[in-house]
Amino acid sequence: MATTHEVFNQPAPLVDYNLFDTHRSLRDALKFNAPTLQTTQLHELGATLGSAGMQAHARLANVHTPELHTHDRFGRRIDEVEFHPSYHALMTAAVGAGLHGTPWTGTSASPHMLRAAGFMLFTELEPSILCPVSMTYAATPALRGNAAVYAEWGPKLASLRYDPALKVFSDKPGLTMGMGMTEKQGGSDVRANTTKAVRDGSDAWGARYALTGHKWFFSAPMCDAFLVLAQAPAGLSCFFLPRVLPDGTRNAIHVQRLKDKLGNKANASSEVEFHGATAWLVGEEGRGIPQILEMGTMTRLDCALGTSGLMRQSLAIALDHAAQRHAFGKPLIEQPLMKNVLADLALESEAATALAIRLAKAFDHPDDEHERLMARLLTPVAKFWICKRGSHFAQEAMECLGGNGYVEEGGEGVMARIYREMPLNSIWEGAGNIMALDLLRGLRKGDAVAALAKELAPARGQHAALDRLADALPARVEAMASEAQARRLAQDVALAVQAALLAQTAPAAVVGAFCASRLGGDWGHAFGTLGAGTDFDAILQRAQPR
Repeated sequence: MATTHEVFNQPAPLVDYNLFDTHRSLRDALKFNAPTLQTTQLHELGATLGSAGMQAHARLANVHTPELHTHDRFGRRIDEVEFHPSYHALMTAAVGAGLHGTPWTGTSASPHMLRAAGFMLFTELEPSILCPVSMTYAATPALRGNAAVYAEWGPKLASLRYDPALKVFSDKPGLTMGMGMTEKQGGSDVRANTTKAVRDGSDAWGARYALTGHKWFFSAPMCDAFLVLAQAPAGLSCFFLPRVLPDGTRNAIHVQRLKDKLGNKANASSEVEFHGATAWLVGEEGRGIPQILEMGTMTRLDCALGTSGLMRQSLAIALDHAAQRHAFGKPLIEQPLMKNVLADLALESEAATALAIRLAKAFDHPDDEHERLMARLLTPVAKFWICKRGSHFAQEAMECLGGNGYVEEGGEGVMARIYREMPLNSIWEGAGNIMALDLLRGLRKGDAVAALAKELAPARGQHAALDRLADALPARVEAMASEAQARRLAQDVALAVQAALLAQTAPAAVVGAFCASRLGGDWGHAFGTLGAGTDFDAILQRAQPR
């Protein structure tokens, strides 16, 4: 009987490895965009995030999901969300790595790129706890619109200490922030918001208001404060809304329920009501939209970074599985069709990494006109294209594991978690149509055509297909009059920039295969359809996680 229970040909889990040291495309992208960047911190973070202990925290935080407690046992309203201890362990690690507000006060020459690489690595471990981390990153510079609040909150928003307690900000060593924009009747059309703001005096933090209304998506409701939109007398305005008021009392933010989401399980997303909640004006009345757009740019960067990280992790698991699993007499990774699939995924992952890190570079140079224009153009392009490719990518990587990839336990269970997570980054902070329209708006600002041509120029002559696309793009941009073609343009700009970056950072095998398939048409309609002349072994060797 015992012999029937012998277990063999089951790959060992991918654990206790360094996510950074084995991510060659990320290291090359950083070296290209910031040659002098010190990566010791990323090496240490990569080792931590690849450990068995941190992987266990990621699993537990998703299995034991957040629980809402609206009242205590005596009937008093408390509006608290309870998390598993593993959630707090992950938050402690993310904040300790400076993935939240630290780039705004950092001393590194490339603080946003350093933070972007760390954010990408952390996403490989567990993406959903990064929602409050990302929002803190995005909200911190916008908070400067209220100098008095920023003076007291800014340093603690950049602190490397995480404190989950719901108490007054002055008693905490570190703080996090969220955002509340979406209302059920408006969605992406935030101008349709109905939450009302009524002037309620002023104090040391400036103009004070009472907010009455609701938010349909209010993510991470246990953050210490939020930037929210509400209708003031002069129009839609931005407000600073703390969970606990300076006198220690809890603000009138009532959490109605937590969302039952497809994925993103470790993070609490909620619906809330404001019952005369106290808030302070940030910036000018009626100028809420520009401030929200500024914050949205930061979170859209994180969407691209996050999906790139998820791509890398699902690819790493698929590669490691295929190297160990045997079928039809040899390892899966030696089977020609599997080589094609894995190499195709490796190309997509490397191109996503290159584009996301290039975008992060633009945020490190806000005073450079070219970088400013590239931030404006590449933010919607990267958000649109990388995130659009995510779900298809995850499904194909899962298929490399067969039925094992579809289960919810063990190392393979990470694949199911990644697959559920992938659609979120495409939807959050503006779905595909919003990004395509935002690209059209960006192309009307400054000399965008010249900036795009300058970006592609260093790769000219590297591949005929890239040259043809680069030649055609200026005329297409100039002639773009129909919104119906905006997605196609966003796709092609993304592919052109990805190819140009790979031409400057990746080996010839990667560049040739990417350009021949994505730009030259030697490709099918599914992953695993690269041309027969592809150097599969060179591409796979570069992508290996061990």
